[in-house]
Parts: sequence; structure tokens; C-alpha cells
Amino acid sequence: MGGMKPTIVLVHGAFADSGGWGPVADRLQAEGHTVIAAANPLRSVAHDAAQVRALVDSIEGPVVLVGHSYGGMVISKAGAGADNVTALVFVAAFAPEAGESGASLSGKFPGSSLGETLRTVPLPDGGQDAYVAQELYHGQFAADVPVDTARRMAVTQRPITIAALNENAEGAQAWRGLPSYFVIAGADKNIPLAAVKFMAERAGAETVTVEGASHAVFASQPDVVAGLILRAANA
Repeated sequence: MGGMKPTIVLVHGAFADSGGWGPVADRLQAEGHTVIAAANPLRSVAHDAAQVRALVDSIEGPVVLVGHSYGGMVISKAGAGADNVTALVFVAAFAPEAGESGASLSGKFPGSSLGETLRTVPLPDGGQDAYVAQELYHGQFAADVPVDTARRMAVTQRPITIAALNENAEGAQAWRGLPSYFVIAGADKNIPLAAVKFMAERAGAETVTVEGASHAVFASQPDVVAGLILRAANA
């Protein structure tokens, strides 16, 4: 698109927030990219994807969409049919087919211990918000992140509705038609390693595997994550 550098839109997942992308954003900005860390509502796949799609539609020029964890569900839908989206980057993330949810993809293979660490809050509409218990956050979500950083992440995590975790993707998914890239976290306790490899292979994605990395690989390995995003942006 006229030789413009792509704008990088970073979409956080459950139990994180947009500020967690800070070290990755610093590296992307240093390479001359405009970066937007989107506020992902974490209310439902359809709703969250519509929010991100509205942001994408407001951007002039090419866009690379990046999603962590549940954020992969969001970018897969938000990027479908968006003329300015040139690539997708999944960071320890879901890349669903229509009819699949985050919960069903995690349950497809053994290895996730997330469920036993969740605590719920009843909502006025009858639904439930889920958080990772603060005392379990470091070991479950961010084992390779310094303790003080993980403690802050646990405090500032944003909850996701149980309904969103169980909501099936619907309609066209962007990874079916766009170049896709995966950062695979070798010691992920949220999404089983086999599940991420299955999704990456299905998408025909270029992959980088970080041995020993936790689900919070965006925080523990920002050089690797930013490097793959830049590869996608420059392809």
C-alpha cells in the first residue's frame, strides 16, 4: 500500500491488559512502526472482534494484527475481509476454525492447568467473570517473568467472561486467507503445546518456538515476539 510501513495492532488476551505489550511496542516503534495496543473488552468473541475491526477500519494504510491467547480468536474474526490487513501474528494464541472455541481448542489436547487456577465473579447479567487467582498467577501464567513483574500483572489482569471462553468462532476466519505467523511458547500451561502446534500447522504458519517460555512469552521474550512481528510486517 504505497510503501507505507504497516501499523501494528496488538490485541491482548484474557488475564492480561494492553500495557503488557509495552516492551514489544518499544521495539516495534524503534523500527519506525506506528503501534496501537488495543483495549480488548473480553466480553464475547463477536463483540470483541467488532471492536477491533472498527479500529482497523479507522487506520489508513496496511495493518498487521497481533493477538495473544484469546486475542487470537479476536484477530481471526476481525481481520476477515479487511482489505488493509496484510498478516496475522499469533503469540501463544488461538487460531480457530468456525465452530471452535478457546475452551474446545484447549481441551482438544491434554496439558492445560488453567481451569483449576480460575476464580469467578458473578455479574449482574447472570454471567461470570474469570480471573487467575493472584497467588497462582506467576506459576500458571508467567513462570519465566520476574516475580515482581508477574505480581503486577496479576494485580492488573483484566477478566474474561466464561461465556467468551466457550463461544464458538463464526464465519470466515482471517488466517484462512492471510499469511500467518506463530510464536509457540514451549512451557505454556494455559494452551497445550500440542494445540498451538496443531493450529499453526493448520494455518500453514511460519513459526518460532521458544523453549521454556510461559504463556506470557510476550513479556518474557519481547525480542523474539517483536522480531517475528517485524518479519510479518516486512514480508
